[in-house]
Amino acid sequence: MSTQDTQTGKADNPSSLASRGIQPRFTDLVQNCKKLVMNRLAEHLTGVFSNVDDKLFECAEKAENNQVQTLYFDSMRDIRRLRPQIERAYHQQIAQNFSDFMEGKLKPPPAVESQIDAENLSLVENEDYEELMQVTNMVSRVRSRSAQAIFTLDQRLALLNNGQKLFEDSNPFGPQAIVRAFSEALEPHPLPLRIKHILYMLFDQHVMHGLDAIYDALNRLLIEAGVLPNLKYSVQRTAAQPRRTPSTNSPVADAEPAAAAAGQNTAQHHAPSAGNTPGQGGSLQAHAGSQQTAGAGNQGPGIGAAQSDPEGLYNDLSALLVENRQHGASMPLLGGTPSIASFAPTGATRTYSANELLEALNRLQAESAQDIKQRLHQPQKVESLKASLHQELDTHSSEPGKQKLSDQEADVIDLVGMLFDFILDDDNLPDNCKTTLSHLHTPYLKVALQDKALFTQHHHPARRLLNTMAQAGVMYGGEGDERGLLSKMHWVVERVIHGFAGDFMLFETLLEEFNEYVTTLKHKVELRERRAIEAAKGRDKLLGARQMAAEVISQALEKRSPPAIIRNFLELTWIDVLVFVLLRHGEHSDEWKRTGEVAEELAWSGTTLDAAGLLRLQGLRLALLEDLRKGLELLGGYHEDGIRRLLKDIVACQHAVQAKQPEIAAKLNAPLPNSPLGEMLGEDAALMKAAPRKSSLSPRAQALVKELEQIEFGTWFEFVEKDQTRVLKLSWFSPTTRNYMFVDNSGQRVAIKPITQLAIEMDKGLVRIMPQERSAPLVDRALTAIYRVLQRFTGRSADETPEQSN
Repeated sequence: MSTQDTQTGKADNPSSLASRGIQPRFTDLVQNCKKLVMNRLAEHLTGVFSNVDDKLFECAEKAENNQVQTLYFDSMRDIRRLRPQIERAYHQQIAQNFSDFMEGKLKPPPAVESQIDAENLSLVENEDYEELMQVTNMVSRVRSRSAQAIFTLDQRLALLNNGQKLFEDSNPFGPQAIVRAFSEALEPHPLPLRIKHILYMLFDQHVMHGLDAIYDALNRLLIEAGVLPNLKYSVQRTAAQPRRTPSTNSPVADAEPAAAAAGQNTAQHHAPSAGNTPGQGGSLQAHAGSQQTAGAGNQGPGIGAAQSDPEGLYNDLSALLVENRQHGASMPLLGGTPSIASFAPTGATRTYSANELLEALNRLQAESAQDIKQRLHQPQKVESLKASLHQELDTHSSEPGKQKLSDQEADVIDLVGMLFDFILDDDNLPDNCKTTLSHLHTPYLKVALQDKALFTQHHHPARRLLNTMAQAGVMYGGEGDERGLLSKMHWVVERVIHGFAGDFMLFETLLEEFNEYVTTLKHKVELRERRAIEAAKGRDKLLGARQMAAEVISQALEKRSPPAIIRNFLELTWIDVLVFVLLRHGEHSDEWKRTGEVAEELAWSGTTLDAAGLLRLQGLRLALLEDLRKGLELLGGYHEDGIRRLLKDIVACQHAVQAKQPEIAAKLNAPLPNSPLGEMLGEDAALMKAAPRKSSLSPRAQALVKELEQIEFGTWFEFVEKDQTRVLKLSWFSPTTRNYMFVDNSGQRVAIKPITQLAIEMDKGLVRIMPQERSAPLVDRALTAIYRVLQRFTGRSADETPEQSN
């Protein structure tokens, strides 16, 4: 075949990427997409490098040895130096991907299977494999979270691409392209694997997690430009999975096959036959019969189920609400609030229109906006809002006393009501944060009635704002915080109540501003906590030295009862000399050994001696007094005359003891200055008291000690003190003294407890580790709790699906 024939064959091949390019009429649109993505990725990458130093410093503090610690500190300098080169290479690669896409040159990367030949697997470096797996996992998580947004974006880009389908990884906006650009930007620089791991982790947090919002924004931009504006998405189920008939209220309807996408603006995503990948979206009704059973016993789905399949959970909730309604409208819901259907007049036959309901909510929102600043200090009760809504509808009804809400709208109102009842009862949130968030009830009810995606999509802007505010309250909120986080939450709630009229972009805008505030707040808290840790480390080093010194004094006084002047001198003054020597010279030094011998000799000299002992005392007295003088000079709290008088009193005491005149020795009471090291310890001086020994603990407390030895920094504990509880974070623990330091949500040190004492309090029920669900998004926790309550109300077991109960 000739060269010309070969080229012709390539040109005629519809699958050849090289033969395609973006249609000229879409050039400006794609450039706008490029501008949007480049700007946001630049912001997100800045977040990566802004947090590198803090993360490396944190790792250095926890390093297992000096060599690793030095590696982290050296890497801080290296990354600062390399940052401009990495950023430039990264942005250049992203820009090149766009250019290749515009010209039809973008090719998918080789599959992992082709990169790693099974027969030559042993030739792959372990570090390369670990890096590849980390990159692959990042991409998989984004595809799982944003399956719907990525799929619809692929369809719309295919239309721009002359209708030719994109390969899975040839989307220039896709997660594979984004992370590959970063990987290639790092490649020229020989950074150690553990440093790359940290960079990838930060990249995942700040860039990959931000892709969800970028994909939503890109889809909106393409929709506004008229590119498949009616494209819908659903998940194709296998025949073995039951389906419900879609209801008319479904916000997402089943779609036609993807082959008809360009002509009919519909598409269908084919999920694996084994079931949905966690996080994938799809038809709201398609999962009505698929119930998650994660969780123990009859508790229904756990948080993991809510996070992985929010649509399935919402459909199950809808089915349970229908069943609950059939049991009677008078039955209370979560929080004890009655259903909105119980307010309906007896015998009402007509239903309110959607406009009538929306207008009633608008009037309630306008009413609350008039004096919102005063209202924010009192919780918005769910039952009172339902009563106000019913009264508002009835007052403006054309047929008062004869209308009611439709069943579907009543279910949504009840579901939102249970969500806000959950907020008001959430033990994780401070009371002032609960009160503030409760005033979002009316606008969020409007959101839910207009868009069921509030319950079915994790990245719905209103849901993200509520989750973010609640999590900030859990992490940083507290009573008495009127000018900090609480003030910012008040501001957001006021903006929503005054400004929400149906435009969901308001939530996006407020979320961005609130996130900026929380980022600054988080940095301040972390800085305060870091300072608390550094101060605790310094005091702990001093405390450890003082405990070792106290042990030396205790051994010297063991089975000896010298007069008070010698005992006090050893326990109050010489202990500080031991601490200074230990900190300056170390426990293996001759100085430390000699200082301990001085304590032993002085305690011995204050006891009645035999003839041999008296002879020995005479021989060592001058050297002993000289060592005592040097030690007192080391402390720096004595003048020469004071040292001379103190030593003179000690000698007089020795003579009185040996002359068997204890009454004279008892009268000697030289004044001793306060211990400067004791004052430096402050409240930590109380930790000098011996902590309970592990062997003296109960079997359960001993088991708790083992668990606490493995606990991670950042774990939250609940402490009960005098019928009051407070939640504190384990910030640091000492490997030497085995003391655990706790900080509050502002990063301020609150308590230090020995590990054995902590185990005893846990055994008594005074302390407990907070469950991990505390860190789960608020709406996920709420919907799961609502599901479990409705299960109990309907008498259904946890493993029974809605279909099975019918």
